[in-house]
Amino acid sequence: MKIQNKFKYIVMAMGLLVSLVACDSYLEEENKSAVTAENYYTSDNAIELVNAVYTALRQPYKYYSEAFLGTDLFTQNGQLFSINNLNEYSNMASGDGAGPWYGNYSVISAANIAINRYENQISWESALIGQRDLGIAQAKALRALAYFNLVQQYGGVVVYLDEVSEIRYDYARSSEEDTFKQIIKDLEEAIPVLETAPAEFGRFSKRAAQHLLAEVYLTKGYKDFGTTQDFETAAQLAEAAIGSYDIRSQTYAQVFDFDNQLNPEILFSIQYGAEGVNNRSNNKNGIFMNIAHNYAGISRTNNPYGEQSFSAMPTDFFYSLFEDNDSRDDVTLHRVLYATVNSPASENGVENIAVGDTVVYYPKTTLPEAELKDRLNRYWVFQPSDYGFDVAEDVPGALYQYSNNLNNVNFPIFAKFDERAQDGNGYRDVFVFRVAETHLIAAEAYLGASNVTAALPHINRVRERATGVANYYNSLTIDDILNERALELAGESNRWNVLKRTGKLQERVAMYNPHFIDHGSFDPAKHTVRPIPSQEIELSDGSLEQNPKY
Repeated sequence: MKIQNKFKYIVMAMGLLVSLVACDSYLEEENKSAVTAENYYTSDNAIELVNAVYTALRQPYKYYSEAFLGTDLFTQNGQLFSINNLNEYSNMASGDGAGPWYGNYSVISAANIAINRYENQISWESALIGQRDLGIAQAKALRALAYFNLVQQYGGVVVYLDEVSEIRYDYARSSEEDTFKQIIKDLEEAIPVLETAPAEFGRFSKRAAQHLLAEVYLTKGYKDFGTTQDFETAAQLAEAAIGSYDIRSQTYAQVFDFDNQLNPEILFSIQYGAEGVNNRSNNKNGIFMNIAHNYAGISRTNNPYGEQSFSAMPTDFFYSLFEDNDSRDDVTLHRVLYATVNSPASENGVENIAVGDTVVYYPKTTLPEAELKDRLNRYWVFQPSDYGFDVAEDVPGALYQYSNNLNNVNFPIFAKFDERAQDGNGYRDVFVFRVAETHLIAAEAYLGASNVTAALPHINRVRERATGVANYYNSLTIDDILNERALELAGESNRWNVLKRTGKLQERVAMYNPHFIDHGSFDPAKHTVRPIPSQEIELSDGSLEQNPKY
């Protein structure tokens, strides 16, 4: 059973603060019932408090700009001259990158409420103490995840662990090191209590927490307050999270099969469902998308490819990483777009396009001139050199002429997040932790600990599933790991965080992001953290410090 099917949205006399501060104007109402924030919850319905933390976690994983733009793999979806502050860094200001701040503090606020009520307000019979402890452990693990999301984006942040019951303006930021200490403390307290295999799929398990703590220690290992021991600890935790599971027991295609979302490779996922408005709110199938319905035969209202929900596209570098034998290419990308409706109108001289006909083809390698012309007499073809904003030259005599194409930007769109719903209200779960990533965390941790021998089996296991080649790597660099992560985890893992962690952000964006190369500017003293939202600074009365140079 999926946990999300039990989530409830409750209107009650308590406020769930979504930020550190709130507007000081609010409605005052007389509570004519005997229900208060303090007595609404009992041991019978306390789980609803924990469920509210899971629900709040949906929003932080919809901030795609902060996760993917301004990296080596993804750039903005637009002509070379177009500007996006988060992608090119040139004009980054205090209003940019605010989403993760508010989204993750919503999770923290919900977690603090749950922990406080479980510990201090709900009366528990002795037979239910285990249920109490498990609820607190889940809330602490989710709070740790939210703080980890924050510290990677902003550096040291405000660490508060109590339920907020009144408006405050005197919050101050903890150091980055102290923020890490709290994350580690929450997870180390949660892991002994969490279940190894929760009955409800989607609840935070012991292995999910071990995966998260492994990544926390791995990230800490790169810091000036980190040590080599952090890498060794990260590797041990990753090994524990992997356990006996063999990722080769499923193909990459099976992992992303819409009907197989509750599969054993998934250590933690954010749950959605087909029933209910709030459960149908995942729009991830619209990221890395061009406007497919501009092509005859693809309907806007009957479109399995999705509608654009985030203006970004993969870079040429990303496409270049797929080797011929890599099965992840076919799962990750749509290299052919097929007609979804009949189109009797003429399209470049081609009439009666029928459902299932090829409409657009994106070959993986460059086609010979004769083959290109032959195909262009039947459908659109965009060569690898034409991906993105490059406009191809017309091929004389072909029916399909590029100068007539309505899309200014063309590229193979993502397939791995395809939805069953075609109305923009998706309900595919969001995979947060997968065992394949745990292997790559282990490989990176062992590499950080200068133990390449132990690292190789982990990265080779991931590569073997994708290609059938058992020992692809016989040496290892951090760039090898970053490239393998790109192939395995594109669009899932927060690429900006990973490049920042490994010290490769500036180098790789300058090498592979076309818009940045054209007009970007990176200041390492500024751009390795996001600005604290300006509203927070203004409301804090001077107690909250802005990040340097913002």
